[in-house]
Amino acid sequence: MSAPPPTPPRGTVEGPLDGTASRRAVHAASGKRLGAANPREEGPTDLRLVPPALAAWATAAVTVAAPSGWATGVVVVSLLAGLALLLTEWRHSRSAHGDGEGPARSWRRVSAAAVLLCVGVAAASAGLHGADQRRGPVPELARRFAHVSVELEVTSDPRLTRPRIKGDHMAPTAVLLDAEVRRVTRSDGTVVATRTPVLVIVDARSARGSPRTSGDGSSWLSLLPSTRLRVSGRLVPALSDGDDTAAVLRVPERARPEVVGEPSGPQRFAGRLREGLREATDGLDADARALLPGLVVGDTSHVTTELDDAFKATDLTHLLAVSGGNFTILLALFIGPPGLAQRAERRGLARLIGVPLRATALLGGALTLAFVIVCRPDPSVLRAAACGSIALLAVATGRRRSLIPALATAVLLLVLYDPWLARSYGFLLSVLATGALLTLAPRWSAALRRRRVPARPAEALAAAAAAQALCAPVVALLSARVSLVAVPCNLLAEFAVAPATVLGFATLATASVAMPVAEALAWSASWPAGWIADIARTGAALPGGGVDWPDDWTGAVLLALATVVVVIACRRLVGHPWLSGAFVLLFLLLVVQPPPLTRVITGWPPPGWRFAMCDVGQGDATVLAAGDGSAVVVDAGPDPVLVDRCLSALGVTRIPLVVLTHFHADHVAGLPGVLRGRSVGAIETTGLEEPPEQAEFVRREAAARHVPVTRAAAGERRRTGSLDWQVLWPPPVSTSDPAPFLDGPNDASVALLVRSGGLRLLLLGDLEPPAQQALLRTPAAAELGRVDVLKVAHHGSAYQDPDLIRRVAPRLALISCGRDNPYGHPAPSTVAALRASGAAVLRTDEDGALAVVGAGGALSVARD
Repeated sequence: MSAPPPTPPRGTVEGPLDGTASRRAVHAASGKRLGAANPREEGPTDLRLVPPALAAWATAAVTVAAPSGWATGVVVVSLLAGLALLLTEWRHSRSAHGDGEGPARSWRRVSAAAVLLCVGVAAASAGLHGADQRRGPVPELARRFAHVSVELEVTSDPRLTRPRIKGDHMAPTAVLLDAEVRRVTRSDGTVVATRTPVLVIVDARSARGSPRTSGDGSSWLSLLPSTRLRVSGRLVPALSDGDDTAAVLRVPERARPEVVGEPSGPQRFAGRLREGLREATDGLDADARALLPGLVVGDTSHVTTELDDAFKATDLTHLLAVSGGNFTILLALFIGPPGLAQRAERRGLARLIGVPLRATALLGGALTLAFVIVCRPDPSVLRAAACGSIALLAVATGRRRSLIPALATAVLLLVLYDPWLARSYGFLLSVLATGALLTLAPRWSAALRRRRVPARPAEALAAAAAAQALCAPVVALLSARVSLVAVPCNLLAEFAVAPATVLGFATLATASVAMPVAEALAWSASWPAGWIADIARTGAALPGGGVDWPDDWTGAVLLALATVVVVIACRRLVGHPWLSGAFVLLFLLLVVQPPPLTRVITGWPPPGWRFAMCDVGQGDATVLAAGDGSAVVVDAGPDPVLVDRCLSALGVTRIPLVVLTHFHADHVAGLPGVLRGRSVGAIETTGLEEPPEQAEFVRREAAARHVPVTRAAAGERRRTGSLDWQVLWPPPVSTSDPAPFLDGPNDASVALLVRSGGLRLLLLGDLEPPAQQALLRTPAAAELGRVDVLKVAHHGSAYQDPDLIRRVAPRLALISCGRDNPYGHPAPSTVAALRASGAAVLRTDEDGALAVVGAGGALSVARD
């Protein structure tokens, strides 16, 4: 009698594990009384759609700006070859016996056909878009730099160009907006209908005026997309070859647009929401007022240049643009925790108000549409919505591997819809970041969890590191710099992004119906927004926060290889806690570079330094040591980041006085960097407030930080710590006697005679020969003989008074100027005259930052 079959152990299932039996086995293997809540099975990553998507992407990038003949040839050849392969495969499949080919060879034939067909379709789409851009009268008129009157439709929000320092002044900003030319009126009066994309550049002074309109009298900056305008200007060729605009329309100073068609209803609705958000944030501090509209709808109109630079230095710029992250957070708020999105115990607003699952999906689609409308339906927003949806779907379903085909499909459809995206660095970064979240991040997160890192920190660290690893080579192409603090800054900012975004969207939704509620929500959102700004500024100010990198494809490849090496090294270090700790400590020391440690290793700053000249490019920023982390700063240079780094390296934390010798931008534009994170007692300026817009900039920065502003005048003497100084120039300003300032703001520069540790330092600002000669005629001229150190006037320009150089007869002459500057500073004649007087000449463009050390007549110089 045969024995009965053995009883299977509790929790196992007999027979093949497919269908219900497989799920029961997974439940039993979970070890829980009720089994796994949501068991899933995933096979290998499906990469079949990746080659067609990449092929279409590359084809669109090449053919969108190619001649029509090339695009047509690619279309014909690829479509015929693809159809031939499909026909061959069909014949083999119809054959009763076949020819012995295996399924692998058959599948390769089908895959090749798919790639060829996608290449053909992409070439057709790109060719049509390129031909559509080149047709019509606009390109030809642009080649002739013709003056035209056009009717156009605005297709983007107007935006101001970034302020630039050009020499001694800030170049005026201009208003940029994208538009489609619909009608062109030639000089002979003929009118031609067309549909051609152009970039409109409006002179800043024209933008400040009020245009003639048919209705609401709005200014250039308040124009909404879909508005129809009539304006006159000059057509010029596009800014670069392969641009997605056919020409540039430059609007002269006195030209005004005439609104001939109001914006569409959806755009007016979106405009009211955006304006309500700006109004609700008007009462917040500057950082929150700038960041909240950017986090919510990508409106960066209030973001200052200094804050924008900080975000770029820490690779946080993606937070200021409409990204998939915005959309992911918004949908997560609606559906609740993504892991429960498809289960009965799901949460979120939809669950709270009783919306069934299918209706939730429909409302999610409506929410997506509203997001696209409010944030403008341009390709970047469509890209953000697509990539954000994919990332959210990956988290919601837990099937990250199967989402690769979805990403490939999104890339394929978006490139076919708008082939110009194939040349967009923003599109490339979005796809790389999304791909990193779907491929590398899950593996790295699992590896961290295996090493006992908690789940949430492991996922956050893996996501930030994976995105940085794939995106860093592209970012280096754009910025010529690699941020070493990008991952920690993104990790620290991530905690504040979700509350700031959610509260920001709540402010957007309530501003038009209940402004007090919206203002309260905006105030709540200002806290996480301020945290993000503080993270960006702190990371940007770290001395070792970034390194310069070649901004070409060779540099990108080298950075990719370096990233691979770093990843391999980190994998080995993670298994050794003590080595990992030592590596983290070394990294922190490299980034923070504490002055005591850097002084020991590099010798900078030298012990007992008295006077330092910062390397700030083409500008001036000098520091007078007052002891124990305190210093008087004379001028701030053109760049806030550079002067901030210099002061941090010198260990300056307290500034009893900032002296701004005059109001030229290369001396005052860096003032925010001087004021950042330091205790500042007062700001002293010259009496001639020219240029007036830069004088107003100084007053505004001082008022924002509650720092008093005073005026310097000849005869003033002051002292702080071991430092004392005397103001030699300018005399008091008199409107009836402008003689001292015949040469303008330069001759109004504050000149100082400084005494420190037995050394005499003469700082001449940017004085020109007329003021230098007048200075020699003042009673203070008796004290100018035989100074130890001379800060040479006006970056060592050729305009120097030889009598002043002979009278001063410095032992050391220091010149602050920028490398390869267009002005030829310092002039060879000035350098020769200084050396002839017996001075040793050093300059920041060749020697970097300089520090003078000395006491009791001894004098030495250290270079950074």
